[in-house]
Amino acid sequence: MGTALCPGSFDPVTNGHMDVIERACELFERVHVTVFVHADKSPLFGVEERLAMLREATAHLPGVVVAQASGLLVDYARRHGIRVCVRGLRAVSDFEYELAMAEMNKRLYGDLETMFMMTRPAYSYLSSTLVREVARWGGDVAGLVPAGVAERLARKYGGQP
Repeated sequence: MGTALCPGSFDPVTNGHMDVIERACELFERVHVTVFVHADKSPLFGVEERLAMLREATAHLPGVVVAQASGLLVDYARRHGIRVCVRGLRAVSDFEYELAMAEMNKRLYGDLETMFMMTRPAYSYLSSTLVREVARWGGDVAGLVPAGVAERLARKYGGQP
């Protein structure tokens, strides 16, 4: 069914992200998993680290393109001929923000459709922010993130995985 875009900051990629990415891969021939860089954010992991984690986590998925971008999502989508943006929703609280983004993107690039995909209930509470906080205080993040990400978090915070 063509190409889709799965954008995010992925700081770090979680199993909730992976759930959406894997399911998008079942629907689309090619999926651009794209790290968007925001100047107003102070990420824990640099862009290259996030790209490496995504490449490792998606290595088993044919058709995944891991990339980075800055600026407007619609500019990236237009440049790559992408007409579907896949966004994961964890809970009703995500919907209002995501709907506003989808409507703005549609206004800026009329050919772009946004597909909302509910994460599985097992991941409905999971966010990169929450994972970073648990890891920061030495909590176990196994099962919340891909194994390689858990190892990087442990190293980042001076612990052992």
